[in-house]
Order: sequence, then structure tokens, then C-alpha cells
Amino acid sequence: MDRVLTGATPNLTTEDAVEIAATRFGVRARTAKDLGSERDRTFRLEADGPVAILKVSNAAEDPDVLDMEAAAALHVTAVDPGLSVALPQHPGDDATQLRARWREHWVRLYDVLPGSSRIAATDLSDAALAHWGETTARLGQALRGFTHPKAVRVMPWDVQHALRARAMLGDVRDPRARATVERVLDAFEERATPRWPLLRAQVAHTDLTVDNALTDDAGLITGIIDFGDMSHTALVTDLASVLDSVCGGREGDELLRAARLVLDGYQRRVPLEDIELEVLGVAWAARAALTIAISSWRVAQGLEDQAWAERYNALALGAIETLETTGWDAVTRALGGEGARAPDPSLQPRRAQAFGPAVDPLFYAEPIEVLRAEGVWITDTAGRTYLDAYNNVPCVGHAHPRVTTAIARQSRRINTHTRYLHPNAIELSERLIATCPPELDTVLLVNSGSEANDLAWRMATAVTGNRGGLCTDFAYHGITEAIAALSPEGWFGAPGPDHVATWAPHEALDAAIETLHARGHAPAAAILDGVVTSDGIHDLDPAHVRGLVQRTRASGGLWIADEVQSGHGRTGSHLWCFERFGIVPDFVTLGKPMGNGHPVAAVITRSEIVAQLVGRTTLFSTFGGNPVSAAAALAVLDVLEDERVLDRVQRTSKALLDALEVIDHPAIAEVRGVGLAVAVELDTEARAKAVRDEMRRLGVLIGTTGRGGNVLKIRPPLALDEPHVPTLTDALARALASIQGGPRS
Repeated sequence: MDRVLTGATPNLTTEDAVEIAATRFGVRARTAKDLGSERDRTFRLEADGPVAILKVSNAAEDPDVLDMEAAAALHVTAVDPGLSVALPQHPGDDATQLRARWREHWVRLYDVLPGSSRIAATDLSDAALAHWGETTARLGQALRGFTHPKAVRVMPWDVQHALRARAMLGDVRDPRARATVERVLDAFEERATPRWPLLRAQVAHTDLTVDNALTDDAGLITGIIDFGDMSHTALVTDLASVLDSVCGGREGDELLRAARLVLDGYQRRVPLEDIELEVLGVAWAARAALTIAISSWRVAQGLEDQAWAERYNALALGAIETLETTGWDAVTRALGGEGARAPDPSLQPRRAQAFGPAVDPLFYAEPIEVLRAEGVWITDTAGRTYLDAYNNVPCVGHAHPRVTTAIARQSRRINTHTRYLHPNAIELSERLIATCPPELDTVLLVNSGSEANDLAWRMATAVTGNRGGLCTDFAYHGITEAIAALSPEGWFGAPGPDHVATWAPHEALDAAIETLHARGHAPAAAILDGVVTSDGIHDLDPAHVRGLVQRTRASGGLWIADEVQSGHGRTGSHLWCFERFGIVPDFVTLGKPMGNGHPVAAVITRSEIVAQLVGRTTLFSTFGGNPVSAAAALAVLDVLEDERVLDRVQRTSKALLDALEVIDHPAIAEVRGVGLAVAVELDTEARAKAVRDEMRRLGVLIGTTGRGGNVLKIRPPLALDEPHVPTLTDALARALASIQGGPRS
């Protein structure tokens, strides 16, 4: 057991305190008030008001530890002068010392700080709770660079040593409290101990509590007065301590609500890592368990007043029981962590109820309840991992650290619209322009591919004065009213709008243009996804596409290159798919992959087109190109360049297409593709769906596409690499084999 914890509290009178101040520090006081302390004695010295604070240390205290406390306080003040910290005074004229000797005790004298220590945790307002969290973070930040040989020590209150409290369980007289403490220690050992070595660690204060701080009437901290429990430990220990102190006395949901406010304040300064959030709940409970165990032990040793201990123990026990009743995983989620959770069978019917019948159905006969993803891997709530060969939205891979860091960093600074000056949107626009032919010199930033296509269509109709639209016969370009009209995939076999005519990907455009004219419309624009994803994915002949563009322009229309699915390097040969065709579009639209899933999109066009709209309409999207979205998009461009993604796409595409060609199955009609937009056409829609679902069962995710629904769509994140190819193709071969002679209609 800790020598200081077992040592007797110093025995002296208030008269002794007045004498010590005078003889050791030259401070004259008339009276002294005993402020109490767990293992030391603290006195407020008064003359015509408070003049100083005298602290008399336990006789067992190591003087080197006292020097560490003083050095830490001075370090914090130097690093963050805004933190009000009690600083020790020099005894007499000796500028090298911050302590003096009185009998067998070391004594220190401190300036009086403003505020009082009379506030109760339950009186802290929401603003005060957040302030306590922020101050805890500031204190941790200020101590980051502090080191001392005595900092590596075993402290009874340090949560990392919580399991030592098992030796005190016999002193917890209340059976209910004893059983609760034992359960918490078991939970800590199971959930936190294995992860503890992975946590951020430093010299930490570990004991910022309502008893160790002074506050104003609003509960805001005006002084930090005790560094006696500091040690080198996990940073999360600071939070466990402050949560145990300032959230105490609250019940049920209010306990966790208060904790979230503390964490909000903390994370204004120091964002918590996922693993810290995973252990925080049980670490908080362990700190409360230490309150019960240590105070019970001290009562048993005659070192602490039983009534005082029981009052604090009741608060700690109440908090623990609320956390236990909530459940450790639920507590983790309530505090902002992930927390383990099993698949929830209620989600599917709840989704149907909340979203209504018009929303697209879930993928696969057995839908996946996703939990997390990284790179090309998706993990479900049951812990199973799938190779994602379907999702183009996370262009550079799920949760790419460059992108997530950019989003988090910028969101902590500011997020607003583009009517304020901010460099992110401007730099993003300049970099997009630099990737395009010189004619495309203007960028309009919006939030989604649908919005980008809608804006391009709006400009095309305004500039040309025409209303006719041209698109491939099973295209998908978005969900706005104007763009849904140019998305035959969503017509469900019904006749399309009168102002829209379609053409098959490999057909000429003349018939569609004639159809429009026959209906009294001239083309405003033709829109094309360069790999015609919804039409079944095809490698279009560049000469054919150039002819389509020429015919469109000859009939008075403009050309929209929809790069939402085909751009950002998906083809491997170029950043933008339209470059493959040797054309310069009038509009280039970008969407989903631009921010790796973050809502950001763009229209790239010619300045003379935009100039024609000046004074006629406003081209502004409130949050299009906001600093956070622009940061995400800039990070994507950086990753595409730094990881040489186009080179990887070319290598992986060749390996994938070669491996697919080797699969010999009578149901395969054709294998085709461009870069990492790959199609495996099967004989029937039923077989394609069966293969898709069987591949999901085998751990590989793909989709289906095409007018007949019989094309397997392989359109993975561009993080897919050659080593992933065998996993994908083996699953396809096994799925085809498993349905040999299976569904054909």
C-alpha cells in the first residue's frame, strides 16, 4: 500500500500554521483556517483577509515528488498562462527552494487564488460542465512536454492501477457496494486492461475535481490548487477523474448528458481517439469504484471520517449503477464511441416505416448492417468483413486517413458558405481547372451529383434557349425533377417525358434528335456517363463519342460529361473519362467520389457560358464548396496524385479482366470494362441476382446493372489492388458454380 496513503495526517494546530508561515516564509498572519485534506493538512492564513495558503505534507511524502509538483505547476503556467494555477513561494531568500522543513514535515506556501471550493457538482450548469471539460484538456495540453523522474509511480487513485483495489474489497462493508466495485473491476480488467498500452500517455494531473479546484459563482474554474496525484498515465485518466467528480449526484439519462457536455468541452481542445472512447466509460466507473474502495479502506484504518466517506461513496455508487444499468457498450456509444453491438433485427422494419415505400430496397436477399469500413473492406455488426467491389463513392478507399483527417481538422476550425473568403474552395477550383483543357476555366461548387447535373442542365437551357434533352436509353444522372427526366433507369418502362429522347450507347444520335424535333423541341444538351454504368458498362469508341458531340452541337445543343461515376481516375488512363474521347465538353459534372463520400460536387464549364447568366439568375449554393467539403475534395486530389492511383487502376484492371476471362461458365455472355468499371454480363436477371447474393454470402460485395438487370457490376473503391483480385474472382467462380443449373428466369 502507498506509504503516503497509510501515513497519519500531520498533527498540528492553527497556531502552528501561523508560526510556520512566519518563521519559514516571513508571512505574517493573525489566524489560520483548517481547510482539510485527504492525507496532508491545508490552512488558509488570514490577516485582514486571506494572505496565503499553507500546505503541510504527510511525513511519508518524498521531497522529490513535492519538487515535481512545483515544477509541474510552474511548467503549466509558462505554457498556458491563462490557466490559473496555485504556485509555491520561496521560503525566505532562498530562490532555489520551494519548500521548507517543519519537524518531520515539508511545508509549502501558496498565493491565494480567487474563488471558492464550496460549489457542489450538481450545481454546475451546462456551460460550466463544458468549461470543466475544456480546462481538463488545456491542463493535459500544458503538461504534454513535462517530464520528471518521479512521474512514473504507482498512485492509488490512478485508474491504470485500479485492479489493486481488489485488496481493499474486504473493507467495503456494504455488500451491495462491495459487489458493485468487484463487478466494475472485473469489467475494467476485461474491457480496458488489454487496450491500456495502446492509449495516449503522458504526465497527467489525474485529479481535477471539485475538491481540487476553486470556482466562481457560475462554477467556472478560477484556480487549480493541487498537483499531488499527478503521474505518467493514460490521458483518459484525466477524463475519468473529472467525470467522476462533476457528474456525481446525477441520475439516469442526466448522468450521461452531463458527461457528454464535459466531453464536448474537452474535445474543443483535444479530440479523443476511438480507442479512448472505447475505454472511457469503464475507466470512469473504475475511478468511482476507487472512491468507494479507498475511502472504505481508510475508514477501516481510522484515517478517514466514516460519515464523510459514506456521503462520497453514495454518489460514486449511484453513478456506477447507472452506467451498469445502461450497459458498457451503450455507455460507450452514449459518450461518442462505437461500442460493440449485435445485428439489430428491428432496423429493417423501422427503415421501411421511417423511409416509406418509395425508397430503393436494400441490397441483397440478406441485407448487411454495416459498422465500419477501411480501404476496400466493410465490416458488419456481427464482425464479418467483406471485400467491397461495388462502392465507387469512397473513391480513394473507405475512411482514408488523409480525407478523414482533413474533414475533422477543418470542421474544428470553421464551416460556412462561400460568401466569405476562405482559401479551400478557391484552391479546389483552381486545382480542378488545372486538370482540364484550357477552355474549361470556371468552377461552380455544389453538394451532390444530382445538383451538379441539374445546374449544368439549367445553364444549358438558359444559354441555348432550347428545352430538349438527350441521354442514353437506361441512364441515371440524379434525383432532381429536371435530372430524373434525363434518367430513364427510373422511368420503370413508362414513356419518358416529351422533351427527352434517348439513344442506345453504341447507336448514332440522329434518330433521337429527329424525335425531339418531331415533338417540337430542339436539344439544349446531351448528357453522357462515359462508361454508361446504368446501361450495363461499355467501353465506348472515342470516334463514336466525338460524332455524338458533333451532332449535338450541330443541332444547337451543348454537351454534359457526367463524371460522377466515371471520373476521378476510374478509367485508369485519364483523370477524367471525357479525355479518352478527345473532346472538350461544355460542362463537366462531378459528384460522389469528389469528397470520398462527403457531400461535395462541381460543375466545370466555360466562363463565357456563365457570363451569359449574369444579371439573369443567381448561381449560388449555400454550402456548396464549404471549407469542410472543399478540404475533403482537396485531400482526394492529393491522394490520387501521391498514391499514383491511375497507375494502380490500370494494373488492377488488367489483372481483374484477365482473371475474369479465365472463368469458364455457360451463364457468362461477356466480360467487359474500362479501368475499374467492369461488367460481367450473364444470361438472365435471376441468375445475376443469385450470383450477387451468393457472393455476398462468400464475403464479396458487387451489384447488378443494365436494362435487363443481368449485368454484374464491379465498381470498387480505387483502393482495390492486384492482391485483392483473387478474392473477388474466386468468389465469383464459386457463386457461379453453386447455381449451376439454377435460376434462369
